[in-house]
Amino acid sequence: MTRYVISGVLGHDDRYRPKAEEDEVVARLELLNTGGHLAFGVDRTLMQMAAMSLSPTAIGVDLITLAALVHAADTRVSRLQTSQDGWTRELSIVVPVSDPDRWNAAVPTLDRMLRFLTGDLWRVRFRALAGMRPGASRVPRVIRREDFDGVSLFSGGLDSLIGAIDELKGGGRPLFVSHGGEGGVSGPQRRLFRTLDSLGISKRPLARVRLGMVIPHNVFEGIAAENSTRGRSFLFIALGIFAGTALKKSFTLRVPENGLISLNVPLDETRLGSNSTRTTHPFYIHRWNELLDKIEIDATIENPYWNRTKGQMVAECVDADALQKLAPMSVSCAHPSTKRWSAGSESHCGYCLPCIIRRSSLQKAPWTPKDETGYAVPDLTAEIMDTNKAKGRQIRGFQFTIARLAENPELAKLWIYKPGSLAEDAAKVPDLVRVYEDGMAEVAELLKGVRAAPLDQRSE
Repeated sequence: MTRYVISGVLGHDDRYRPKAEEDEVVARLELLNTGGHLAFGVDRTLMQMAAMSLSPTAIGVDLITLAALVHAADTRVSRLQTSQDGWTRELSIVVPVSDPDRWNAAVPTLDRMLRFLTGDLWRVRFRALAGMRPGASRVPRVIRREDFDGVSLFSGGLDSLIGAIDELKGGGRPLFVSHGGEGGVSGPQRRLFRTLDSLGISKRPLARVRLGMVIPHNVFEGIAAENSTRGRSFLFIALGIFAGTALKKSFTLRVPENGLISLNVPLDETRLGSNSTRTTHPFYIHRWNELLDKIEIDATIENPYWNRTKGQMVAECVDADALQKLAPMSVSCAHPSTKRWSAGSESHCGYCLPCIIRRSSLQKAPWTPKDETGYAVPDLTAEIMDTNKAKGRQIRGFQFTIARLAENPELAKLWIYKPGSLAEDAAKVPDLVRVYEDGMAEVAELLKGVRAAPLDQRSE
């Protein structure tokens, strides 16, 4: 099996080339743009931060550089072409950093968390910078020093919207951080944030930094891109920590995600392990906090909604009026870019897993009409869903799982462990079981009357 190695380099004067071992293919990835500043959108983000008189630390820049290389390896090495089992790849990255000794101490943690996240075999190596890193900071164009009390991820989804409303209503002053590499997300994300700001929930204008990272497609000659993107949350969280280091104080990075999606228990045996995303799974969050300790960044990552379903988040949002206005603008769909090829203007397909959970959660809204989201399939009961196609596949999975839970409720206590270990969260297990059961009950209520063939045919 071939290992694909991406070595990050900093300009033409950086002559470093890792020695290729047997069965390794090495590619050099230029980390600087033509102007000599950090590429892939990082320099633009640095300029946004400079406008707020914020400059990340050297270790923070190391982290976003690491994240760019992880993102490149994850998205530019096809699983179909390079894996023996159709999934598992051998990936390696070489990262130029300011303090190799500090980063080398974190290698076991990085290998463990990346393997858990993507299902691949990773080898992460660090080397010293060849001289000073160009473009690592920017001189502030406008002195507008802000006193942020933490960092919050803002994806443009319903969960991050509720997290933002709750935090702002509670008097928080977060620096919001977004990733906008997906074309179907960037525009709605920007409009949602501007509208949230215009509501005046906070007495001061909201502040956000954004990174739109796009990696070239031809990293390895003859190797296609990969669209499973299981490693994308490494980039999202790294971006939040990178920005947070500019606060020059201890901080918390809030990653709002409902407990059902956070656990993400697979609906069937074909989606075990990393075939099901693990972006905020408790095990993964623990590994991030372990990593921060190893590289000596004084920060903590937390998911404030780990013990609540998406429906409970909607029902308990502290400003229902604001949420009612903004919820239709949020984007939860797993494939938001597909609307570019559809005839309608709907922002959601209506039948992917996140759409189903979104639809079920908005039934808990304390307003009417409850759900004004534009769905390509507005009525799930209008036709028999073909489970051999995408339109019915997730519905079939939910129905199958809900039926099994109805027959044997004790299965919930076993299934929550399927995505990963919860040994570090033993005291939380009863709440995790409850949030899983409650979340599936919300979906079961939504799917009453929904027919999916051949599942329904087999159950007759």
